[in-house]
Amino acid sequence: MALLKIENLHTYYGHVHALKGVDLEVEEGEIVSLIGANGAGKTTTLRTISGLIRPVQGTITFDGQTISGVPAHQIVGKGVSQVPEGRQIFSTLTVTENLNMGAYTLGGDKEAIEQNRRRVYDLFPRLEERKNQLGGTLSGGEQQMLTIARALMAQPRLLMLDEPSLGLAPLLVKTIFETVREINAHGVTILLVEQNARAALKVAHRGYVLETGHVVLSGPARGLLQDERVRKAYLGEK
Repeated sequence: MALLKIENLHTYYGHVHALKGVDLEVEEGEIVSLIGANGAGKTTTLRTISGLIRPVQGTITFDGQTISGVPAHQIVGKGVSQVPEGRQIFSTLTVTENLNMGAYTLGGDKEAIEQNRRRVYDLFPRLEERKNQLGGTLSGGEQQMLTIARALMAQPRLLMLDEPSLGLAPLLVKTIFETVREINAHGVTILLVEQNARAALKVAHRGYVLETGHVVLSGPARGLLQDERVRKAYLGEK
């Protein structure tokens, strides 16, 4: 049984039909990449899974339980965390305070919070060096690290990343994708939305291609990297 299963998902923004019958599965332990052009429905898919948008039709199942229509904070409590596009850290809070905000589902368990903080500092040593700095004073790359670390504080089984490389220098992009692999190696399943299709498919086990709210291609990531349609549309090849 898939850890995450989406069936016939339809979502609207007002009168705009954003998702038109999306089917998608993520097995436990996988990295699955969701690629497509701007406006294809990638972010909408993540926001619908995480409960920020209520679907009009279809079902979302996580670990055998239906979560479509469940409030977002309850979905986080079930083990699903989202790293939003654009970082969205708390700029007037310190690094430590930002991390503590991510641990609210632990109910004030100081020992568990400290253990999780230790894990994310091991993953992002730079954040420990900056732990007393305000989030707004961090570099773009450090803010992205903080956003991912904050999501990990909730001990998710599924981590959803929305455009983690957006606006970062190439060297930092490489670091972020290495970190994605490391997080996955520690047992966290990952659903990755990423404009950089080549990098996303290189790090993934499987992938889905979205176009105007429809899944038009899916399969092993290596196969999608070689697919002529993907190469022309998303990898900049002629």
